[in-house]
Amino acid sequence: MMHISHTLVGVTLGALLLLPGVVKAQPAVSSGTYSNPVLKRDFPDPSVIYGQDRYFYVYGTDGGGQRTPIYKSRNLTNWRPAGAAFTEASRPKFVAGGATWAPEISYINGQYVMYYSLSTWGGEWECGIGVATGATPNDAFTDHGKLFISSEIGVQNSIDPCHFADVDGKQYLFWGSFRGIYGIELSADGLRIKDGANKFQIAPRNTIEGTMIYYHDGYYYLMGSQGSCCSGASSTYHVVVARSTSLKGPYLNKAGRPIMTSPFDVMLQKSNKVYGPGHNSEIIKDDNGKYWMLYHGYQASNIDAGRVLFLDQVKWDSNGWPYIEGGQPSATAEAPVFTTYEAAGIENINAQADDEPTITLAGQNYYQISASEGRSFTWTVSDLSGRTVRKGTASGIKDLWINELSNGVYIINAVQGGQKVSRKVVKCE
Repeated sequence: MMHISHTLVGVTLGALLLLPGVVKAQPAVSSGTYSNPVLKRDFPDPSVIYGQDRYFYVYGTDGGGQRTPIYKSRNLTNWRPAGAAFTEASRPKFVAGGATWAPEISYINGQYVMYYSLSTWGGEWECGIGVATGATPNDAFTDHGKLFISSEIGVQNSIDPCHFADVDGKQYLFWGSFRGIYGIELSADGLRIKDGANKFQIAPRNTIEGTMIYYHDGYYYLMGSQGSCCSGASSTYHVVVARSTSLKGPYLNKAGRPIMTSPFDVMLQKSNKVYGPGHNSEIIKDDNGKYWMLYHGYQASNIDAGRVLFLDQVKWDSNGWPYIEGGQPSATAEAPVFTTYEAAGIENINAQADDEPTITLAGQNYYQISASEGRSFTWTVSDLSGRTVRKGTASGIKDLWINELSNGVYIINAVQGGQKVSRKVVKCE
């Protein structure tokens, strides 16, 4: 498995073809076009990872800020539900009345590591950043509690985490929201602040939030969002960028001036169809050598849908600066291409039907079964003797509550397009 996000060296799926014993697939080709938004539900602050099961997973802030929804995709353009990181019982609670915002997903030392903000509106000295882990990318995570809160770390409004693994293997966390952007070294497993580590500042107050760092051709690129994020048609959110030859800075703008005293450069801003585009995800490189990022924004034609999910190609100019074509969200564009190695049994991910259902824990005695959009699937619940106690047919998503069953162990089965998945579950009070 690889984390193709903001590690020092960008790895593509196609790079796996160079591994010993792996049979090389055919060169990547065009995969057609896609339309924005790629997910038409409220899904702010996206963070994305490529899972060991060869799906992309995107994590976002939910409306209530309690569960951290997860969606999955083969190709970054077609998304379907894949559960939630937390249940009501397991969600973080180290900030009284706090909501989980802006998740950040990474893969460290054999497990999925999620950093998250826990905050209330206006609670800038009581909010903080916590960490949770999961053995899989699409099920309930185990919360390990806070890394720090604002008053402990001495940084007002300590939210919006960004994880970065440098070339020397050191793990770092960056964070902050309009009160300065800071970084600090983490332990090797990414689960705590490294003993003796001191924070350092890379961006000034009153500039950015939603930090994302990406390394490309000798530079560390610091991306963030400026303006108001959450006011519908009045939102002024937009993506800006600076770069440095050192992870700890100084970060400079295109004029070569340090952003501690000079402005960032604008990378993406609103159009007459999309308001407030920002809080971009990790950058992903596809097998045609093209770079992509997800971000949220308001669709002018449906403001009430909230901050929906957009995808755009990141290009690089002759001086090595990233940009979005036209500086605005696209309506339609050529889709990214992802292939994988023959040893995995799939030659071209984009050519495969997304037929495998997913069964995820969504709450106590509550499960979600999801499958590829527009196609039906069958589901059953059986006891350990094999007797079917519930069954049905659904399309897209099935919310499955088992409260009415007797306490005990059951098997949930789902079948779509010849693909069957099963999950052992426990019904309890």
